[in-house]
Amino acid sequence: MKRATVLRLLILGAVVAGLLVLPILPPVREAALRFNEWLHSLGPWGLILLAVAYTPAALLLIPAWPLTLGAGAAFDPVGATVAISIGSTAAAAVVFLVGRTLARPRIEKLFADKPWFGPLDQAVAAQGFKIVLLTRLSPIFPFTWLNYAFSLTRVSFRTYVLASWIGMLPGTVLYIYLGSAAKGLAVLGADLLAGRLTRENLVQAAYFFLGLLVTAAVAVMIARTARQALSRAVPALTAKNEAASSLPSSDST
Repeated sequence: MKRATVLRLLILGAVVAGLLVLPILPPVREAALRFNEWLHSLGPWGLILLAVAYTPAALLLIPAWPLTLGAGAAFDPVGATVAISIGSTAAAAVVFLVGRTLARPRIEKLFADKPWFGPLDQAVAAQGFKIVLLTRLSPIFPFTWLNYAFSLTRVSFRTYVLASWIGMLPGTVLYIYLGSAAKGLAVLGADLLAGRLTRENLVQAAYFFLGLLVTAAVAVMIARTARQALSRAVPALTAKNEAASSLPSSDST
């Protein structure tokens, strides 16, 4: 296994471990519960607020995964997935249009010295939907930077939006589940401290984490398959150390 791959897996493992352990700590647990209760008290407006926040975050190149985690922690997984999927897709569309029109000169300078951009542009011209879809499925390409990068290519707006929406869904589902896991651990921690931990609670937690593991395994398999397919379609994008040195650290929806 390549060193870069091992490093990414270690970082991902550390992030997941942090998300699962921190909610057990009393100060973090109480703050998280209060924040989740506030979001939940807003009802549908809470989900709308999180979804709308994706656009300014994407425009400013701010990682948006905390918004996805917050949605998973405060709302049911289905509603959160729908809202965040719509919000992240709308944000990607807005940034694409801004990069293709108002900010085009600045974006062109930003990517002018990136060795992977030329091959990306050529590949998109030949297989627009496929390339956009594969890069969205692969975690090595940051969501925020891809929005601007694709705005300079020859992909059509319709193709870009559709492929982005489909490609971002697995990552969205995974982060929603991670947010739900953090919430579940916070509740279990509170029950444990209060002496209210029951067999029913443990069974529910076991089922939940089993679903989380299955979801994560599927997401990893999809990402790995996408990376392999992308390496065949556009070798320059996934050559050793090239993507890592040219792109900022990855963020997810």
